[in-house]
Amino acid sequence: MSTPLVLASASPARRTTLRAAGIEPIVVVSGVDESQVADLPPAELALQLAELKCAAVVDRDEVPSDALVLGCDSVLELDGEALGKPHDPDEAARRWRSMRGRSGVLHSGHCLRDVPSGRVAAATGSTTVHFADVTDEEIDAYVATGEPLEVAGAFTIDGVGGAFITGIDGDHHNVVGVSLPLLRELVLELGHAWPSLWTTT
Repeated sequence: MSTPLVLASASPARRTTLRAAGIEPIVVVSGVDESQVADLPPAELALQLAELKCAAVVDRDEVPSDALVLGCDSVLELDGEALGKPHDPDEAARRWRSMRGRSGVLHSGHCLRDVPSGRVAAATGSTTVHFADVTDEEIDAYVATGEPLEVAGAFTIDGVGGAFITGIDGDHHNVVGVSLPLLRELVLELGHAWPSLWTTT
């Protein structure tokens, strides 16, 4: 018997990652104001935002009574500072000028709640990301695509920005926004079998 997975996120990259892993999530956007949480270390910030997103949708009418609800949030740590979505082109360009030729740590918080029991399992995945020493012209061209404006850390590894990532240490999926190995551990912790989430085989 399959277990429905509700994804409390509007992220197309997270949805695509889950679909590629055989899971068709029910997307329920949390609407959480990410700016309400501040002054936390980056890894804790990512986890707290994931917990807030999960909690925001778990009681919604469109959530099946037998579902697992997954909240996720990603934050890039650079020089000890948490960098979320830049939203503004100038800010995105400034970010890239400070990141190029360096490495940061992408933290993705995961909070999984079992609706029938109310039990929660949560953890943060962290992956080191190495950035290419891109030129000012490349930065301006990338920012002009709009892609970096609405993603954590102002980059994607699975899109236009992928050419500007020279390598990672850790889980690739975590950089996209949802760590499949970590999610599997949380699913098992709540007493479910990972294959029970598969909707396509």
